[in-house]
Amino acid sequence: MGEINVPQREREAIKAVDVDRLHELVDQCFRDERPFALRQAQLEGCGLYIVTKLRTYEQSLAAHGAAKAAKKREMTAYTARRDGSDLVYAVQAMKQRVKTEEEEDQLFHVDDLLSPPALVSEKLRVRVGYRWRRAVDDDWAYGAITFIHDVDMRPDYSIPQPTRKPSQAKQAELRREKLYREWEYLAMLGLGAVKQYFREGGVGAAIPDTFQAKLDQHSRHLNNHSANFWLDRVPPQRSCDASDVPAGVKQPESPDRTDAAG
Repeated sequence: MGEINVPQREREAIKAVDVDRLHELVDQCFRDERPFALRQAQLEGCGLYIVTKLRTYEQSLAAHGAAKAAKKREMTAYTARRDGSDLVYAVQAMKQRVKTEEEEDQLFHVDDLLSPPALVSEKLRVRVGYRWRRAVDDDWAYGAITFIHDVDMRPDYSIPQPTRKPSQAKQAELRREKLYREWEYLAMLGLGAVKQYFREGGVGAAIPDTFQAKLDQHSRHLNNHSANFWLDRVPPQRSCDASDVPAGVKQPESPDRTDAAG
């Protein structure tokens, strides 16, 4: 699934990018009105986010190069400069994310390589594994939490219903699609919840083996807080002192009971 961790190959590619040189190449491409100089930056292996920004800049340069009228060129020049800046910003942002993840990996790691089940039912289960330790000199401890969600398959009468009843085959297809969407959403929520818990100072030993996802009180569906298993209790405090925390890693505090991530 790969939702919350930058893959190792992408990490290395991102770290290898020289941002100052990237600035120069972006400016050169603008002057040339073509993106060829950016090949030197080797951005293709830096992941979807950066590559998407790269493609957008390439398209902007192409539009600028094709523009003839002065007013049109003024507009395309503005767009190209903006998209070039967005590309540089995307690389800077991903460099910071990689730095943060590598610091966090010294104390905890959440396995985000999840695969959907071959068959799904209304009772969904997502198992999220993790490793953690109190200090970098400690041995790793391993654990997992299984998030459970009972999907409500009753029709949603708040949206228009089809005038003709779908065939049984179509109904079965729609059911599978809905359940897989719910599974993916539950998986995303579970991964994010476990990572947030550790980021905010949670102790792995206090994570339950299972957790029934909490539904929105109004819609009775999953929401961004549904997998936050610690909200109904206070997790134990970390016992390590500042000397246990590796250089550059801010010692986290315990999660705020009222704070939840999406």
